[in-house]
Amino acid sequence: MILEYLDLLREKKVYDRPIVTEVSPFTKFYIAEEYHQDYEKRNPNQRYVQTVSIPRLNRFKANFPHLLKKEAQAH
Repeated sequence: MILEYLDLLREKKVYDRPIVTEVSPFTKFYIAEEYHQDYEKRNPNQRYVQTVSIPRLNRFKANFPHLLKKEAQAH
């Protein structure tokens, strides 16, 4: 999916310079420490959550509703 998206960006000449991002498969996955789990839910008044995290999530929901799980589409 990401490779097709990069091709689309190149085709539409979205950027003036070449895209140089390397895409490679996961080889390892590390579970975050417990205090990172559900950070937004546990820290709703934290400044980063309010000014960056929530607006970013809302933009994602507006732009890519087809990528959301059914239970997330209602929120």
